[in-house]
Amino acid sequence: MIALVDYGLGNIQAFANIYRRLGFPTVQARTPEELEGARKLVLPGVGAFDWAMERLDASGLRATLDRLVLEQKVDVLGICVGMQMMARSSEEGKRPGLGWIDADVVRFDTSHFNHKTQLPHMGWNDIVPTADDTLFRSIASPRYYFLHSYHVVPENKSDVLAIATYAETFAAAIRVGNIYGTQFHPEKSHDWGVNLLRNFAEI
Repeated sequence: MIALVDYGLGNIQAFANIYRRLGFPTVQARTPEELEGARKLVLPGVGAFDWAMERLDASGLRATLDRLVLEQKVDVLGICVGMQMMARSSEEGKRPGLGWIDADVVRFDTSHFNHKTQLPHMGWNDIVPTADDTLFRSIASPRYYFLHSYHVVPENKSDVLAIATYAETFAAAIRVGNIYGTQFHPEKSHDWGVNLLRNFAEI
């Protein structure tokens, strides 16, 4: 069972629809009990970092997520702000993140921008896998949809699975053991996204 972490943010139904078409059962987990027994977790996120952390803390799901991810080593995939929440902190807000990975979230350096470049980074972008990982298995010329003004900077460069460039090069996907994250939205990225979500389910 794939648990879609439903704390009130993120397009949960889009993930549920994709996984239903692929034949993977899911649960939209709104309570700690609905998280129990999950073999995979998907943590979506949209909007501001502090608001997302506040919603997750208020949901009552955080303690169970910490135990499943950090102690039981259940595979988890963070999406967009969901990936950023896995870090220690974000320049976007004041609240601490989940601290699952040694990383911080920073704003794009606009001093690198030209007159055609602006925030947020919105639209399609090619990515370049930097490690041989199942998450990108059999995905040719990967191209994904982004919508963000901040990005994750891991302490360890080996945690970066893929990079993209928008005035500067940044981590488009990361992995730390059982913890995966994508800055892009696979649920909005057509076949590239569907194949990535399938790969995550099959890890």
